[in-house]
Amino acid sequence: MSLKSNPLSEKQKIALNELVKDITAEQIIWLNGFLEGRLAGMNGTGIPLESVASETVVSTAATANLTILFGTETGNADELAKKLAEKASFKNVAVNTVSMYDYDPKKLKDEENVAIIVSTHGEGEPPDMADEFHKFITGKRAPKLENVNFSVLALGDKTYRNFCQTGEEIYNAIKKLGGFPVTPLAKCDVDYEATAEVWMNNLLLNLAPSSTVIEGEVDEIAAIATVAESVEYSKKNPYQASVLEKVKITGRDSDKEVYHLELSLEDSGLSYEPGDSVGIFTQNPPELVEQILQKTGFAPEKMVALGGEETSLLNALTYHYEITVITFDTLQKYYEKTKIKEIKDILDDDKKLDEYLYGSDLLDLLEDFPFDWNVNKLIEILRPLPPRLYSISSSMESVGEEVHITVSLVNYTRKNRKRVGACSSNLADYIYEDDKIPIYIEKNPGFKLPANGAKIIMVGAGTGIAPYRAFMQQRESLGIKGNTWLFFGDRRFQSDFLYQTEWQKLLKKELLEKMDVAFSRDQEEKIYVQHKLKENQKEIFNWIENGAHFYLCGDRKNMANDVTKTFLEIIKTEGGVSEEQAEKYLKNLKKEKRFQTDVY
Repeated sequence: MSLKSNPLSEKQKIALNELVKDITAEQIIWLNGFLEGRLAGMNGTGIPLESVASETVVSTAATANLTILFGTETGNADELAKKLAEKASFKNVAVNTVSMYDYDPKKLKDEENVAIIVSTHGEGEPPDMADEFHKFITGKRAPKLENVNFSVLALGDKTYRNFCQTGEEIYNAIKKLGGFPVTPLAKCDVDYEATAEVWMNNLLLNLAPSSTVIEGEVDEIAAIATVAESVEYSKKNPYQASVLEKVKITGRDSDKEVYHLELSLEDSGLSYEPGDSVGIFTQNPPELVEQILQKTGFAPEKMVALGGEETSLLNALTYHYEITVITFDTLQKYYEKTKIKEIKDILDDDKKLDEYLYGSDLLDLLEDFPFDWNVNKLIEILRPLPPRLYSISSSMESVGEEVHITVSLVNYTRKNRKRVGACSSNLADYIYEDDKIPIYIEKNPGFKLPANGAKIIMVGAGTGIAPYRAFMQQRESLGIKGNTWLFFGDRRFQSDFLYQTEWQKLLKKELLEKMDVAFSRDQEEKIYVQHKLKENQKEIFNWIENGAHFYLCGDRKNMANDVTKTFLEIIKTEGGVSEEQAEKYLKNLKKEKRFQTDVY
């Protein structure tokens, strides 16, 4: 068949034109994978799409086997593993998808094709799920893997110095053991979708093709056209949610501003579960944008490159680039362009690096290390402005087509200049009821209620209380009473007891069985949630021994570490075991999904 002229029938041309009229970038990517699968299914026969009718009956003979291993902290690697499995199925690849918790790494030597999707946790450590696999593959007992074809997708965050370190170490280890990389290592920042899509397509192109016999008929063009008819909202195509309500929930005397926002999801088709998050696209603080323009002397209307197009510098700094936070990656690029020795000294010293990055913004960088910048060169070193994630504080079973979030305004002074968070300040100062904000739902399969209504212990500080409000709404909607214990901490009882009346009502109804609170600044000696855990250690251990699930939400660096250390001490003391045995006990709880964290 000649492809010089359009091979489609008139009916197909009309359907195709209708399809692409309002198609989104995400739908194009999906269609690309879909059509690749259909092309593979033709097996070189050249059967035109028009010959294929309503429901397909397909018999397959897989010619490639693919094992997909994933290690995740928040669930992103899990979701990508599912997506890869779906794409592979289109090509009739026999797929086995396994979490690293459930995979015996000794079997790796017997695999044909292996795809590994793994995140990096904290400062370069593997997530708990990937810890054993990582130790094995990088250790002395790892076998030779000459017959294994593999590919690694590493998820990370360029905010951290050891970006994608876990994935990189696994990739290098397997390669050193003789494995053949069918694609190069792919590293993803927080906006991972495009890189992941390219990696998946390249991986599947390098696997053996499938053979498919088409036995039925399907009107493919009509089927594809339905994609355009139903809009799917996502990170690439956010939903414009109306603000139904916005209330400040900290008291007049509080030194913090925390807001409760209720957003409408009406007719969006979006759904979520307790434990999931909302991603919000935001803009940078106008004051900071103006200060940067003044410092550089660049004209706000100056045109700059943006994704193959051009926009004004004012628009770029306001909506498209990260300026309120300096990441390791940005600082490194700043040095590569300027070669300023003082920056190199900071990059080479972990302590200096942590101190500099904590609380610094782009204006600090321009003031601390002056350089004669070209406007486009400066833009090149900046990170795209990522959406901010907020734990959902509602249950759809209770609130219907709404989603609630709890937002604390990031607001502090550094170097005699007021600093605010990009998203929190926008929501606090510029968003009002009936305004619309672009959002999407971020699934978090790693922070979920037990399906059997088992006992739960919930530990959170500040806005870390948010998902527990969702948990309790869900259990109330399902008629599950008791077996719930909440530990909450904040600064002051009078001004910072978030959702106080709601917790009191839940206690009165006996839906919430127990609640312990710690307000650090209500007395001379500071009391935190970990102290309350210690006071109740015997009963906490009994709950855990009787099947309770333990949840931890809040600040990763301080609160989460302190609570985890205290929890290990409780296991050690009440269980009468060594530190090593306590760590093994905790690791087993994590594997059973009975110790779950949502930390930031």
